[in-house]
Amino acid sequence: LKLQIRMNLKTRSVDLRTCDETEDMAALQKASEFVKAFLLGFDIDDALALLRMDELYIESFEVKDVKTLKGDHLARAVGRIAGKDGKVKYTIENASKTRIVLADTWIHVLGSHKNIKVARDSICALIMGSPPGKVFNNLRVVAKRLSERL
Repeated sequence: LKLQIRMNLKTRSVDLRTCDETEDMAALQKASEFVKAFLLGFDIDDALALLRMDELYIESFEVKDVKTLKGDHLARAVGRIAGKDGKVKYTIENASKTRIVLADTWIHVLGSHKNIKVARDSICALIMGSPPGKVFNNLRVVAKRLSERL
C-alpha cells in the first residue's frame, strides 16, 4: 500500500500516513480497516482479505444491544452463540460465509452486507432464546436461497 506506519507508544495508538509513493488514496482507509480488524481479534488472513476485496465490512454490536441481560444470563447468551467447542459459531460462519469474533460481550462480524445480515439475525435469535436447531434450519434455508441467487 506504500504507507508510513508507526506505533506511538506514548498514546498507545497506530499512526498511518500517506507518503510521496502512495498511489491510491483509498489505501489509507483500507489500512485503517486492516489494523482495526486485527485489533478486534480476526485472524491475519481474514484481516488481509479486507485489503484484497472491496465488498467486505466489519459490523460490531454488543449482546446488550439485542436484549438487556445481566450476570449469568449474559454469560449463558454468549455461551449459546459459541456453542459446545465453538460448533454453533462455526456453523453460522460457514452457512453465512462470514467470520465471527466473540470478545466478551461484543460480537464482531466480517463479511459482505447480505452475509453479515444473515449472521446477525442468527446471532440475535440465539440471544433471544431460540434453540440452536431452529436457528440452523433457518440458516440452511437462507443459505440455500443466497446460493440460488448466484
